[in-house]
Amino acid sequence: MSPAQTSGAQTYRPGCVGDDGALLDVAEEIAADWAALGVRGSFLALNLDTGDRLGFGVDEPVPLASVAKVPLALVVLDRIAAGELDAAQPVTLDPAHSSVGSTGFAAFRHPVTAAVGDLLMMLSVSDNAAADALFDLVPAAEVDARLRAWGCDGIRMRHRMNHMYECAAGAAGDDFSLALELAVRDEQAGRPTIATLDPAHANTGSARALVGLLRRVWCDEIAVPEATAGLRRLMGLQLFTHRLAGELRADTLRWSGKTGTFLHLRHEIGVVEAESGDRVAMAALTRADRRAGLAPDIELALGAAARAAFEALRR
Repeated sequence: MSPAQTSGAQTYRPGCVGDDGALLDVAEEIAADWAALGVRGSFLALNLDTGDRLGFGVDEPVPLASVAKVPLALVVLDRIAAGELDAAQPVTLDPAHSSVGSTGFAAFRHPVTAAVGDLLMMLSVSDNAAADALFDLVPAAEVDARLRAWGCDGIRMRHRMNHMYECAAGAAGDDFSLALELAVRDEQAGRPTIATLDPAHANTGSARALVGLLRRVWCDEIAVPEATAGLRRLMGLQLFTHRLAGELRADTLRWSGKTGTFLHLRHEIGVVEAESGDRVAMAALTRADRRAGLAPDIELALGAAARAAFEALRR
């Protein structure tokens, strides 16, 4: 079922899916928990081996923020595997012309040179400068075309990471709090002022499409095995564990994921693998209705959703 969204102050009710009554109940409980926090969003969890699933709003296209680095990395890894890119090729990043960000090379104050293969560590610390250096080598249009060729029709790649900040600055100047206020206001009105929050212009994906991509990566059904193995390794190195992984940290579980954050967007996609053999792919794509740079209650709700979904879907 597709989400039913109305504008203004009316109720936002995403349609729930579940392969049996119990799974549907879990999906509805998660959706209700998010709604109580003032969170609009999409969620999907899929057992990679049984095919059982649960979620809501699964086909809604949502601006991806840094989740877009996952398909970028896959295309770069595929080009490296094909010999079209040299992983050892040096690339110099100059802060004077670099992309906005607070982590990785984006936070550096002096020029630095790194190999193409090492720029892929953008996934572990969500480095916008490293991502845009890779976009300079493999433009967004090329990433998008490769995704089309692979049949990933629910994911669109349209711009570099820094374009998000350029569009926010165009709407709010250097006032990031005003940009956040505009994002929240426009979300409720359904009329984005900031272009990269408009699904018609942003890097976008649906929960169904993103979980489908993860399934194909984990099952080696896309690109080539060298590229998919590389992406699984890199996603396993993510340093941020405060969202979906929040309640999945245990010696018997392994989480591989990628967060995405911009203004009122808080996302994560990933796969949890258990020693028992259970493998569950998840995507959580959220938009908050409040002007808050920090929202630990939302982060905790994502972790609770991931745990509930994993327990419901494991064999």
